[in-house]
Amino acid sequence: MAALKYAYFPGCVAQGACRELYQSTQAITQALGIELLELKKASCCGSGTFKEDSQFLEDTVNARNIALAEELRLPLLTHCSTCQGVLGHVDERLKELQVSDPGYVERVNGMLKQEGCSPYQGSTEVRHLLWALVGDYGLDKLRSRVMKPLKGLKCAAFYGCYLLRAQKHLPFDDPYAPESLENLFRALGAEPVYYRGRTQCCGWPLSSYATDQAFKMAGNHLQEAIAAGAHCIVTPCPLCHLNLDSRQPEVAAVLGKSLGLPILHLPQLIGLALGISPQVLGLSRHIVSTHPVLKTLGH
Repeated sequence: MAALKYAYFPGCVAQGACRELYQSTQAITQALGIELLELKKASCCGSGTFKEDSQFLEDTVNARNIALAEELRLPLLTHCSTCQGVLGHVDERLKELQVSDPGYVERVNGMLKQEGCSPYQGSTEVRHLLWALVGDYGLDKLRSRVMKPLKGLKCAAFYGCYLLRAQKHLPFDDPYAPESLENLFRALGAEPVYYRGRTQCCGWPLSSYATDQAFKMAGNHLQEAIAAGAHCIVTPCPLCHLNLDSRQPEVAAVLGKSLGLPILHLPQLIGLALGISPQVLGLSRHIVSTHPVLKTLGH
């Protein structure tokens, strides 16, 4: 199989509040021989907020991001479920409009031309890191690269909203009964844990105006995962990570209960199985200590 190569869209959160996601993605793709060409000129996808004011704005901003990948003739790769949801939805929408309303796409490209940008062509695909690993790299090949199987570690997936429900056509999984994360856990030697909230919203979108309700949502998910025996939650979304990890002490205070459940970014879990050090993976940056996970794995 030829080496995989992607136009890399890291998004905002991984370059700021969740820097450990950026560094762990770099670490595992290098270890797996996946080449990333970072799109330095890309802009924020808007995380779904642009369309509240203007669908045309969301389409134009993200058509530009996708066009940057098209210039390289590469699929666009992101490790953020929110970015995947927004970019993937815009790409799907504009491809349909190329047939049903080409004038609209011409308007989008007219705006891009004014800014000296390449036009959107609809010639590439938007891939989340999870889809790239499951669909392009392959779980059998990933299993063969495991250096330190995650034996004894019980992992609860937290898919969140955007990865499963933002697009009409979901690659490599069932949006209502997903198994891609759980299958990946098995490939790494870990045991998947199932619980009701794994495909629900983490509460992040509510947190700026309905904080207690958002924290109660997050708290319900955390308590369900703990009750199911999880040693950690693993998420492909940095915004879910922020709500479940960085705000977990506040969530616990609202619930009046102790939680202490570690939350891992997807590439961090993969990195541990590949034998990459916890320091390189940024596991010390979390609010909720990841020490219990490392202890389970004998670190």
